Amino acid sequence: MLQSSDDVRKKFILTTTSNFFLLKPPSSLQNNPELNSFLDDANECVLSVYNNENDIHMSKTIKGLGNNKQKVLVFFKLQPTVITEENLHQSLLVSSMLDSPINTLYQAVKQVFAPVLLKDERWRAAFDPKLADLLSELEQGLGSVIRHHGVHPSSKKDRKEDDVLGILTPSDEFQYWTDLAENAEKITVRERAAYFEEQFKPIQKEYAGLESLSMTEVVDLLDISKDTLDDVWRQTDFEPYPEPRMSRLMDVIAGALGRYVQKKLSDHKIFEEPFTTVREDLKMGILICEQWVVACEHLTGQAWKRQSLHPWKGNKHCPQVLQNLAKRLDEVITLRMVHEKLLRLLSGAKQQALTSDVVFEPFSGLNPLHYNPYTEPLWKAAVAQFERLITPSEQEVSGRLKNYIADVQNNPQQLLHVFQKHKELIQRPSISKELQSEREILLARLLDYNKGTTDFETRCHGGPGDKSGPFIGRNLPEVVNKIVWVQQLEDSSRIAEALLSDLSGFKGFLRFSDDLLDVLRAYEQEQFEDWSRDILSGLADPKSGISSRVMDLDHVDGRLQIQYSDRLVSLLREVRQLSALGFIIPAKIQQAANTADKFYRQAIVLKQVAHFYNTIDQQMIPSQKPMMLGLALAFEQNPRSNSKDSGGKIQITWDNPKELEVYIAKLQTAAEKLSTENRKLRKWHTDFVDKVVTLMNVDLLRHQQRWKEGLQDLRTGFAALEAQGFRSDDMRAWRQHWNHQLYKALEHQYQMGLEALNKNLPEIHIDLTFKYFLSFSQGRLQFRPPFEEVRARYFKEMKRFISIPNQFKGVSAQGEELIFSIMIDKNASGFLTIFTKAEDLFRRLQAIQHKFKDWVVLGQVDLEKLVEKHLILMHDWEKNFKALKAKGKESERLPSQEKVDCITVNCEPVKAAIDDLIQRLFDMLLMSLRRSIQGHTQTIENFVSESTEALSVRPESMEEISATRGHYNQILSRKPEILQQFQSAEEKNRLLRSVAGAGLDSITALKAKWDKLELIMESHQLMIKEQVEVMRSKVASHMDIYRADLERFKARWDQLKPKEDILETGDHAALLGCLQNIKDKQQEFQELELVRHKLLEDCSYFNLECPDFSLAEETKQDMEDYSQMWGLYEEWQEGFMEKAQEDWITFRSKTYIFEEFLFNWQEKLRKLEQPTAMSVKLQAEVDKYKNMVPVLKYVRGEHLSQDHWLDMFRLLGLPKGTTLERLTFQDLLNVANTIVEKAFQLKVFLLMFSNTFWEVATMVPFHIFLSYTLLKMDKLVLQDLNSRAQAEVTIREALRELDVWGASATFTLTEYTDSNSRSLSLIKDWKDIVNQV
Repeated sequence: MLQSSDDVRKKFILTTTSNFFLLKPPSSLQNNPELNSFLDDANECVLSVYNNENDIHMSKTIKGLGNNKQKVLVFFKLQPTVITEENLHQSLLVSSMLDSPINTLYQAVKQVFAPVLLKDERWRAAFDPKLADLLSELEQGLGSVIRHHGVHPSSKKDRKEDDVLGILTPSDEFQYWTDLAENAEKITVRERAAYFEEQFKPIQKEYAGLESLSMTEVVDLLDISKDTLDDVWRQTDFEPYPEPRMSRLMDVIAGALGRYVQKKLSDHKIFEEPFTTVREDLKMGILICEQWVVACEHLTGQAWKRQSLHPWKGNKHCPQVLQNLAKRLDEVITLRMVHEKLLRLLSGAKQQALTSDVVFEPFSGLNPLHYNPYTEPLWKAAVAQFERLITPSEQEVSGRLKNYIADVQNNPQQLLHVFQKHKELIQRPSISKELQSEREILLARLLDYNKGTTDFETRCHGGPGDKSGPFIGRNLPEVVNKIVWVQQLEDSSRIAEALLSDLSGFKGFLRFSDDLLDVLRAYEQEQFEDWSRDILSGLADPKSGISSRVMDLDHVDGRLQIQYSDRLVSLLREVRQLSALGFIIPAKIQQAANTADKFYRQAIVLKQVAHFYNTIDQQMIPSQKPMMLGLALAFEQNPRSNSKDSGGKIQITWDNPKELEVYIAKLQTAAEKLSTENRKLRKWHTDFVDKVVTLMNVDLLRHQQRWKEGLQDLRTGFAALEAQGFRSDDMRAWRQHWNHQLYKALEHQYQMGLEALNKNLPEIHIDLTFKYFLSFSQGRLQFRPPFEEVRARYFKEMKRFISIPNQFKGVSAQGEELIFSIMIDKNASGFLTIFTKAEDLFRRLQAIQHKFKDWVVLGQVDLEKLVEKHLILMHDWEKNFKALKAKGKESERLPSQEKVDCITVNCEPVKAAIDDLIQRLFDMLLMSLRRSIQGHTQTIENFVSESTEALSVRPESMEEISATRGHYNQILSRKPEILQQFQSAEEKNRLLRSVAGAGLDSITALKAKWDKLELIMESHQLMIKEQVEVMRSKVASHMDIYRADLERFKARWDQLKPKEDILETGDHAALLGCLQNIKDKQQEFQELELVRHKLLEDCSYFNLECPDFSLAEETKQDMEDYSQMWGLYEEWQEGFMEKAQEDWITFRSKTYIFEEFLFNWQEKLRKLEQPTAMSVKLQAEVDKYKNMVPVLKYVRGEHLSQDHWLDMFRLLGLPKGTTLERLTFQDLLNVANTIVEKAFQLKVFLLMFSNTFWEVATMVPFHIFLSYTLLKMDKLVLQDLNSRAQAEVTIREALRELDVWGASATFTLTEYTDSNSRSLSLIKDWKDIVNQV
């Protein structure tokens, strides 16, 4: 462990001790046993250090605090531990103790721990509320101990009220007396404390919440505080208030005020904000400080010094801290005012060098509100630097001030005013030096002015306010006004002393001024003494109003008289104002003023009661006197209950204040009760007056509900008073009074209504509307509600009004006679007029409807058709838009409301309808105009687009060139028409833009397209010429390409065209494929033909030699032959398949159709001029199916069962799974050869299932019939097969020979004209050819 001076722990403790006691600790403390034990022993947790006669001592316990100036420094550990260098700052706490442990603990809790634990949000949330309450109670308890027993509470017996060290705030002093009133042992002490507590109550709450008050409120609080302290000091009922305690209270109030001013002004940046912003608050702060300083000096230096019973023994008390703060604030205002006045007198360029940021830079970082001996040197240094910064500007300002002074130097008053206005600047040393001559002029003018005292001598003998008297002040008594006027005259000498004291002639002026001041002061003293004598003589005169007897009651005339004159009130004000001006008030006058002040409130109360007593009969309303009789008699018994003198007068004196208080309270209670009841009845009466007067002006027709409510209020008032104890009989006169008043009001309104009933009936509101029926083109004007309903309502209201008096009962009670019914008979002469006016009213109402008819005509036509019919040219739209605009403005001037007496016609609906019609027409015009423009633009757009598209294509052939030239000529012919439409579209678009704010943007784009078309047309002819030359040069190459394509096509055609051998196969699928191939090749060749025709046209157009296209002709002829031949097959196949696709069940009864089909084709084939392989093939097909047709009757099978059909299918060789339902004619055609071959079997098959066959079979034995049948069938079959075989061989050979002959045969034809003049081709040598066949 470190020892001696190397021990960081000891060094810390000894250094802290040295700094605290401002003593160098002796070296012996390095090895102090208590210090070593505290550092090295974990059980020692406290080390106290105290100073005894400049000798530092250490102890394990807290000692010292033996006198008021004892200080103790305490080191203690957070937990039992050995102090090391590492835990020195974590385990060791340091605390000081001043005066006493109680005071130290109280201040620590109040200033440190309570704010942290109770106000800080973070700690308050973690702190138990119960502990928070205990901490608050601890703070209050410690404060109470400090306030009552001081900082050294040895015993209560030794305690004195002069010990005020525990009083730190005004609230502490107020709380001291509150605690003492509750806890003192002696009753006299408690009563005295309670009295002081009561005296302090007017200011206790304000000082507790001082920070929340405004500065104006604090100024008012100072006056109350001064009066409160004065009352406390001057009281004589208890032991006087201790002088040290009063001095302490003045100081703590001064401290509270100083802190308040500092806090309020701390919200401002004194040297940064504009002077106008901070000036008023600074002045209010100075006023608060100075007012309290003056109050303390006045009370302790004058008012209380002359107090005979309890004079102030010490010196005049002045709160020095508050006085210094006021001085500092005054310096701040002076600095800011000097700166402001310099800125006003300097030019704009010079003002830049004198901105607040520059001149107040020395005060940055320095708070002017913090006044103490440590900040004073810094403040003075900053002020000195400020003065150096403004010195250059003061030179220029001096010149401007000289000019101002030169203008008024001949007038002493104005000259003095200029010096007074710029007093702060002229007091500056440099400016004062520059204005040396001007100040000497002022001194001379003042000297001359003061020598002429005639003005003063004249006015001092006049009265205030007179022409020749002193100038009058506001709300000042005469003597005070004169003294204030004289003191204002003395101010000129004070100003001269402030501004001219350094001049050489000032001493002479001062001597003369002293003489004048002596005269003025003598005048002041004379006025004061005259006032004192007048008051003293008045006190001695009983008739002056200042005597012991204050009230007399004379039963002769019943009047009560108060002997407290108004002179006493003015005396109080004069004494206070003269005391404030510094005059010493004579003791008798002061005592009289105190007495007058003491009983001022009682006298005021008595005057009020006496005045009420003397005038109560005048205050009562005659009709209410029966209601007030009981209370008036009860009040009169109070003055009569006192003793009377010999003259029959009751005398009340000030001899016994307590008895007077009791009597005043009793009298005031009775008077208050009578006054309250009278005021209440008068209030009821006044309210009734207001209500009836109001009803007098309420229209009986229009506001009957308000009449009912007003009448109900009157009845409710009477009922309420009756419920409060007033008898109904006593109120009869009052009710009768109000019935007559109501009759007047009702008759007035009744007559007014009859005179103008048509105007005054309840307002009838109707709407004039325009209603559509079925469509927008069918509408009409009408009233809502209807006219007849309005008329019926009007007469109903008129009848109701006439009968109102019959139902009116006023405020009469049950059984009282009514006075209102006769009103109808008295006013019956006016009924004829109201019916005449009613008829006139409805005539005028219909006239209003007629006035709007022309405006709604648009709602009675179809606007769209109207616009389409009449608007064609642009001028049509323009004229309609102008007319519509004029009509729109005119419609705005239409009345929104028409008043026909009591009927109010709301024209807003019809105006809205008119606006809607105008808007609809406007929208229709816009829509039609846009549609017209769009029609133009669409036509132009189509023309431009089509023309541009037609002219933009480069022709590649003569057809295209011809077509392009045709288009071009057509465009030229249509162009003038389109230009006219273009012009119309632009004019209409300009009109649309002017009326709608925006036109169609497509016009601009369309114009660009038009310009482009113009360019295209200009270059079109040149392009055509160029294209012709290009096409001429391309013709030869196109021919070569065509020949190559044709040769390729011819080679492929020769190879792929159908051969004759495919016909022999009989494969229909292959035949159809050949047919499709021929069609494809035809289409392909057709394209080549188009190219050939185009080439021929080009050669003709370009005058070129026509090429040889014989190969194309040959190919074309060959393809036409094949197409014709295979077209025959296609035609056959289409007809054939149409029949073949029929289902057999439906078609078996229509086989004749197929037979006709075969016959037609046979005829068609026979008529062919020259047979072909295809015709031969088709003829074979026709023959095959013709052979099958007779046999089809065997396969009809109408009577066959399902099994029989299956046997037939097997017989014919049809595919397995074939059923009758799915059997088609195609299936039978596919087995046509089988059907023909097995015709016999089919015949037998059918015969077996016929009835005849089975009848024969039953006539012979079955085996004989069967053998015969089989033998017969075999024979027939064999014969049929043999015949068919021979025939087939012969036919096949003949056909083959015929095919060969037909392929090589040629016919010689000759022309022949028949009887019908038709040209025919006949074969020559026909006989030979037939023989060959």
